[in-house]
Amino acid sequence: MAARRPRSASDHDSDDDSYEVLDLTEYARRHRWWNRLFGRNSGPIVEKYSVATQIVMGGVTGWCAGFLFQKVGKLAATAVGGGFLLLQIASHSGYVQVDWKRVEKDVNKAKKQLKKRANKAAPEINTLIEESTEFIKQNIVVSSGFVGGFLLGLAS
Repeated sequence: MAARRPRSASDHDSDDDSYEVLDLTEYARRHRWWNRLFGRNSGPIVEKYSVATQIVMGGVTGWCAGFLFQKVGKLAATAVGGGFLLLQIASHSGYVQVDWKRVEKDVNKAKKQLKKRANKAAPEINTLIEESTEFIKQNIVVSSGFVGGFLLGLAS
C-alpha cells in the first residue's frame, strides 16, 4: 500500500506539483510500534482461521445482513406504497389536488440530473467495483459464506 505526500517547497524543481511515493508497508516494518500493536503477521484476520470457521463467520454475518435487508426493505416498501395510497385517496376525496403536470416536469428534471451525475461518477464506480472484486478474490471462503448466509437471511 503506497500513499503520496507532497514534497516540501525546497523539493520542487518546477512550478508543477510533484509527489514522492511513501511505501506504508516499508514504514510499518521500520517502526516497531506497529509490530507491538498488531504483531508480526498483521494481515487479514480471517486468514488465521480454518476454512470451516471462515465459512461460519461469513454465513452468520451474511444471514444478519440479509435478515436486516429483508426487514428494512419491507418497511420501506410499505411506507412508500402506503404514502402513495393515502395520497391517491386524499386526491380522489377532494382533500388534496395534485398538479400532475408539475410532478411530471419535476421527475423529468430529476432524471436529467441523475444522468449527469451518473456519467461523472462512472470512474469512481469502476474503481469501487475493481476493489470489491479484488477483496472477494482474496477472501473467497468468507465471501461465499456471506453470500449463502445473506440469501438465507432474505428467505427467513
